[in-house]
Amino acid sequence: MTVDQERPAEQERLRRWRLVLGGDAADGTGHALSGRDAAMDGALTALYGKGDAPATGRGRSAGLGASAPSVARWLGDIRTYFPTSVVQVMQRDAIDRLGLSALLLEPEMLQAVEPDVHLVGTLLSLSKAMPETVKETARAVVRKVVEDLEKRLAARTRAVLAGALDRSARVQRPRHHDIDWNRTIAANLRHYLPEHGTVVPERLVGYGRAARSVKKEVVLCVDQSGSMAASVVYASVFGAVLASMRSISTRLVVFDTAVADLTDQLDDPVDVLFGTRLGGGTDINRALAYCRQQITRPAETVVVLISDLYEGGIREEMLKQVAAMKASGVEFVALLALSDEGAPAYDHDHAAALAALGAPAFACTPELFPEVMAAAIEKRPIPVPEAG
Repeated sequence: MTVDQERPAEQERLRRWRLVLGGDAADGTGHALSGRDAAMDGALTALYGKGDAPATGRGRSAGLGASAPSVARWLGDIRTYFPTSVVQVMQRDAIDRLGLSALLLEPEMLQAVEPDVHLVGTLLSLSKAMPETVKETARAVVRKVVEDLEKRLAARTRAVLAGALDRSARVQRPRHHDIDWNRTIAANLRHYLPEHGTVVPERLVGYGRAARSVKKEVVLCVDQSGSMAASVVYASVFGAVLASMRSISTRLVVFDTAVADLTDQLDDPVDVLFGTRLGGGTDINRALAYCRQQITRPAETVVVLISDLYEGGIREEMLKQVAAMKASGVEFVALLALSDEGAPAYDHDHAAALAALGAPAFACTPELFPEVMAAAIEKRPIPVPEAG
């Protein structure tokens, strides 16, 4: 490689380091930015700069100002210079680091943001303080996210659960026209008679009339404390998807220190989300006691508790509720989170106590959730991820 070839590569390295280091006096690059690079650096500086840095033009000093127009301009800038995934992270950091939540109560701000699950969580936490002029815009933002999630998750969820429901509905004494010959042959291969070239079926497998009338009951019991915001969003979407399947009777219960049954709103997950109230304390025992009262067919019921298990109620009573449900035949699963982020902070002692009762407790991604539900419906081992 010649000197002339090395120079552009070296300049590119200096450019990248300059953008990363932020141009403080000690960055050591000596590289000046211009044009688009300078604009990108300005957008990063406004969010990640040092508040005590001197305003020299080289040092970063954080701040977007206290006005909605300046923030709206910044939101437009980052959407110009960065991909959507990066924009969503920067928006989240801006809300957390610079306290911009209040500005989301202004319509022009909501029109400028890039919608995602975390933004929905923030909006829900602010919903009670929203002026009427903002509510319709906020609902539109939330609906866009919900519709995107449904497109991503609904088809596979219905397909996986429909298969599980069919398998759970199999009968062992089917009528002739209801025999599933492929599965019957597979189940009786050990009875193959080579001299006759045939299988003697000792056990018939089929889909009888019960397959069309089978009804599993699913109870989603969701912690709506502030740390569970993303889980509340995903649980609402999945609840609506499950409720759309005629073979499943779905109930959605959300709780903090009080319990709210939102089942009658499941036809519209946006209504469900605006029916929650993120924040507050946690009384898992009270929520499980309510759910237990609603169960009429325990052997056909799956209860999914979505909570970080930080119990503010009576721990021993919470565990008794789970033990009683398990003893009656209920399939019980505890999800520490239902989100893309993986395992959150959670109460390890309570998770271990539930596992000792035969109720697995683990963090679950939206992609894994259909498999978890299918396993619970079929009463087979739950596919707990290794990291859980």
